[in-house]
Amino acid sequence: MRLSRRDFGFGMAATAALLGSTARAQGAPGSEADRALTAYLDAEFEKELALDPQALTSLGRKEQYDKLTDRSEAALARDLEWRRASVAEMKRRFDPAKLSEDARTSFEMWALELDRAETAYRWRTHNYIFDRNGPHTRLPNFMINEHRVDTPADMEAYVARVAQIGPALDVQLERAKASAAMGVRAPRFAYEQSLVEVKRLTTGAPFDGGGDSALFADGKEKVAELKAAGKVDQAQADRLTRALAEAMTGTMKPAYDRVAAWLAADAANASPEPKGVGALPDGAAFYDAMLRQQTTTDLTAEQIHALGLSEVKRIRGEMEALKARIGFSGTLEEFFVFMRTDKRFYVANDDAGRAAYLKLAEGYLAGMKAALPNYFGRIPKTDLIVKRVESFREEPGGAAHYNSGAPDNSRPGIFYVHLADTAATPTYEIEGTAYHEGWPGHHMQIMLAQEMTGLPAFRGQYGYGAYIEGWGLYVELLAKEAGFYTDPYSDFGRLGREIWRAIRLVVDTGIHAKGWSEEQALAFYTANSPQPLGKIRSEIRRYFVMPGQATSYKVGMVKILALREEARTALGPRFDLKGFHDVVLGAGSVPLPVLEARVRRWTAQRRMAA
Repeated sequence: MRLSRRDFGFGMAATAALLGSTARAQGAPGSEADRALTAYLDAEFEKELALDPQALTSLGRKEQYDKLTDRSEAALARDLEWRRASVAEMKRRFDPAKLSEDARTSFEMWALELDRAETAYRWRTHNYIFDRNGPHTRLPNFMINEHRVDTPADMEAYVARVAQIGPALDVQLERAKASAAMGVRAPRFAYEQSLVEVKRLTTGAPFDGGGDSALFADGKEKVAELKAAGKVDQAQADRLTRALAEAMTGTMKPAYDRVAAWLAADAANASPEPKGVGALPDGAAFYDAMLRQQTTTDLTAEQIHALGLSEVKRIRGEMEALKARIGFSGTLEEFFVFMRTDKRFYVANDDAGRAAYLKLAEGYLAGMKAALPNYFGRIPKTDLIVKRVESFREEPGGAAHYNSGAPDNSRPGIFYVHLADTAATPTYEIEGTAYHEGWPGHHMQIMLAQEMTGLPAFRGQYGYGAYIEGWGLYVELLAKEAGFYTDPYSDFGRLGREIWRAIRLVVDTGIHAKGWSEEQALAFYTANSPQPLGKIRSEIRRYFVMPGQATSYKVGMVKILALREEARTALGPRFDLKGFHDVVLGAGSVPLPVLEARVRRWTAQRRMAA
């Protein structure tokens, strides 16, 4: 239920009914029918949360604090049956014609969540479980960053959850084995990367000599904070630390060993040359489904590929113009090499350099935060921090990302940066990255959604990639329009980030629909981007294991820009950029067709009011 990277969305055909029926809604806002629907959906959302203890924790709540979410086949089937029953009961109890427009939208979105769940369940065997975002890294990351320890009972729950990591991994291992038996395997590089990550997580105390492993260090630090606050004495602290060590060595480590053994054995069956999902059983249909879910449109792979080529051509033109203003006399490809290799664009590959990089990000975010009132009517209360990715899951050139804060402000949002190798993280990209992941990008959009009032709670928690990532990319351009990127190299980095998203349209569809090899993808990418080769290769491997996800960014940005231009043209001098942003952010994450309908209604209302 993480807003930052929701896997599934709506297709255009499924959303057409929503838009048509919404336009005909007759109910009055705030009517008894509206209130009854909101109460029903809030109660149903609570039932959904009760099935997902980790989601409760992500929301800052401590119910079922000693449990992990069940990801077994039986649990997946149970969850789907619950949603089927929930939607059927909603349709039995409520007449959409008696609801206001906003309530009817909630009605239809809850119903369409069933479509999404059906799709997810149908293709569950095609997902690569032990990839860069697998449970072997995701579970420790969850414990470190989301399980808050304020009391001794919270630490007891922490230990109980750590003891469950082993059984949770075993469940996922059985699912991975079942997929492999069907011929669904990740490329061999994913096996190799996961093996490295497992070793990192199981090296050090309490497993062997040397320094503390990442999870053990986190648990010990949380115990030490309890002791410093006078909430436990030394004997209690020692007991909690021993219990954590026993949980890690008794159940967790053997499960990691089983995962590692299977990965090492099954890697021989995986393709040494990465292949797209089109090569899997029913792979073409799977990829088409992923494109619909990720973009919330019915754009085909061929249409997305063509859009990408067109956008690459357009952005190259802007790059040529900026290169000329900078005064570089060589070709654009030569300028790319210069940007990749000139030492002025890289911090030292040591702790001091990494600290300097994080400080740059913090400075850009502070400047942007001060300017937000000029462009937005609502600004979230939840704080934002910048953090290096934990060592056990860090990779050279890995994409920066965002982890949402808690709605009650008990946990800040986190803008994560990979700094394993600073030669793969040029400083000319950090400004645009900070705006995308932090202010006014993911942090602002996601936390505003969580702070919404007057709508069913699920509307602030569900997410659609094309909307979320489209917004993140849109605000990179907005920052330019607002006068940021005063350094021309940083501005070129912005264009490099935009062409990167256009390249994704070409390369993702090339890999999965056209059978491109890794080298074909690498050749196209490097010919059109100034990014370091290490980052490019990491990106391409991400596309291999996350089919369709990379297409959501540019598709979403194009839609938001088109809606802005449509509203600006229709309203002329009455167009209000702040008002446009507030309407885009005002209903939480929504499928793109729903966003289109909202903006057009706003435009029509402003025209009528003039």
